[in-house]
Amino acid sequence: MSERALDLGWIRVFEAVGRLGSITGAARALGLSQPAVSYVVRELETQLGTPLLVRGHRGSALTPAGEVLHRAARAAAGEIDNAARAVRRLSRRPVVRLFTDYGFASFWMMPRVAAFRQVHPETDVHIIASAGADHGLDGAEDVAVLFGARRDFPPESVQLVEERIWPVCSPGFAARHGLGQDPARIGNLPLLHLESTPHPRWFGWSDWFAAMGLARGPAGSDLSLNTYGLVVQAAMADQGVALGWAGLIDGALADGTLVAVGPSLARRETGYWLAPGATLSEPARDLIAWILGEARAGSTGGPAREKGS
Repeated sequence: MSERALDLGWIRVFEAVGRLGSITGAARALGLSQPAVSYVVRELETQLGTPLLVRGHRGSALTPAGEVLHRAARAAAGEIDNAARAVRRLSRRPVVRLFTDYGFASFWMMPRVAAFRQVHPETDVHIIASAGADHGLDGAEDVAVLFGARRDFPPESVQLVEERIWPVCSPGFAARHGLGQDPARIGNLPLLHLESTPHPRWFGWSDWFAAMGLARGPAGSDLSLNTYGLVVQAAMADQGVALGWAGLIDGALADGTLVAVGPSLARRETGYWLAPGATLSEPARDLIAWILGEARAGSTGGPAREKGS
């Protein structure tokens, strides 16, 4: 006679009993009554013809037969949970999470994200931006684009934009102060600063003046702001001279909203890096490939007078 197949409704119950070592604890975890859980275990023991638990005052321990069955229940429950998550993902629009800072999100990603959605209309991109975004990745993101040096990122990361800065300001501000012909004049004017930590990862005004061999002269009131978007807005509003980063101010330089008024300063080992997540869905791979293509297409950015340098 063939063996009777077990009713599989017991799997979740028995997995919880074996994991928690308590019928009462399993009942509480599953939202069931204690008699209901006891009934399921007794029915299993009847069908199999052997005890599965050793019941005691402080809980229940698995018998050798119970250990064998519990290993199978635990594996089956895990597989079923994984399959359920996969089925739920199939019923939803794919979502890709991109973690970055406000500057990259505002000036690089947002002007381009509509183009990605035209190519991949079925995929939603969730941009998670933070003023203090750093390279301490926590695995919650599918893709991260962050600023730092090569040593800060995993080996599979790819540099999108090399760090290169120019002093920039509005055309009107440049004309009023005679900038462009004599960069030394910048030291006598209000400067716009991006607030940072005591040991910033990016260039600051002191780096630019030192590299140019210039001294900071008497100046009007400088202005410090906590996001790069505010720095750029202040420069456009004639509030002073800002440092403009390649990849972030390319559009403003191209349409004349901002003009470069001094030589650039660059270092190859730092800039924006793309770090893929630990596990990548096909939509995440599509976004990564698209970002890399956009970065290659815009790799010649910068003031026209410096192209080819």
